[in-house]
Amino acid sequence: MRFTTSVALCLVAALSTAIPTPQKDGSAATLPTQASSDEAQANEQLAQLAEFAGQTTNETLAANEKRDGCSLGNLSVRREWSALTKKQRKAYTDAVLCLQSKPARTPASVAPGVRSRYDDFIATHILQANYIHYTGTFLAWHRYFTWSYEQALRNECGYTGLQPYWNWALSGLVGLEKSPITDGSDFSMSGDGEYVEKTGDIVLGGGDLPPLILPTGSGGGCVKSGPFASMQVNLGPVGLAIPGGGNEVNGDGLSYNPRCLKRDLTDAVIRQYSNATAVAYNILKPKDVNDFQMTMQGVPGGGSIGIHGGGHYAMGGDPGRDVNTSPGDPLFYTHHAMIDRVWWIWQLLDKKERTGAKGIAGTGTFLNNPPSAETTLDTVIDLGYAAGPPVTMRDLMSTTDGPFCYTYL
Repeated sequence: MRFTTSVALCLVAALSTAIPTPQKDGSAATLPTQASSDEAQANEQLAQLAEFAGQTTNETLAANEKRDGCSLGNLSVRREWSALTKKQRKAYTDAVLCLQSKPARTPASVAPGVRSRYDDFIATHILQANYIHYTGTFLAWHRYFTWSYEQALRNECGYTGLQPYWNWALSGLVGLEKSPITDGSDFSMSGDGEYVEKTGDIVLGGGDLPPLILPTGSGGGCVKSGPFASMQVNLGPVGLAIPGGGNEVNGDGLSYNPRCLKRDLTDAVIRQYSNATAVAYNILKPKDVNDFQMTMQGVPGGGSIGIHGGGHYAMGGDPGRDVNTSPGDPLFYTHHAMIDRVWWIWQLLDKKERTGAKGIAGTGTFLNNPPSAETTLDTVIDLGYAAGPPVTMRDLMSTTDGPFCYTYL
């Protein structure tokens, strides 16, 4: 694999040290070792890291081309939203709308508020929220969840494409209201909500933790443009952060609570927490998975919401600011595809260590509260009525093993 001269020169200028990576032809491609503070250079770093991860994926599959399952011949490639044609974007949003029209599988005894197959995924996320955030399963659970959603779009709604991802750094550069994914056009994922007067900032934390203050955005009301302008949210909220501090709660979030999809697009949040430097830092700085996933989610009380929180709170609104009910906004899946892409790149910088047992850290409960067993390769992931079958963590550690056969551009 060779990299362009312009990319190489840009990276050399940006970095104090770098890792020489041997290539098949005997040359050496220079991978960055620390994130550049310059956004343009950080974007170049990310492109190079993704290219390396893609090449590693291809070489691994080529070396095992006679095996059953995933191969170069059936490998799927997920792409960024802006790289899709208008026809491809519309095909995706049409499939999401289709899933929202399909009958639910979750029994009313489990989640009385579900009204569609789309709601099955939200209900599962609500029911398992305390076991899939700040836990050892966070990354793998969401990888399986996002893939299963993609499969539902394909198998139940005739979608022939793949799950696109949302590169937050690109949106931050141009502003969310001008970004192809959130500009409100017919070929977007819909745009901002109607402007409503705010009563203050978003305040996270509290109790024994110092508060973390986030600005509100440019909307706040119902989404009125794009494919999801008439969308109805049926479940939640469970812990919706609202302007002025505090949370809005509707019991356990599983009862029927119909309302419009609301957004409050917030450039300041995406530019602070999910810019190219932050993404590159999250890939290059952590050397073990605990540091990687805590950097991504933000250490409670540490003054950051990480790149994961950056995407969620940049959406704003309801259910975007509700950790439990967040899959209620269709942007969730493009956001978590990007989370998965960042993990994929990080894993392939040290494939053997980071796709095995040493690539897991944490227990089965939110910050180990209440105390629970350590997550291992044998820990079972079960998506309930949303999708299946149950699988173990060992099946979810690589995008080309277990049920998976995909990569990223």
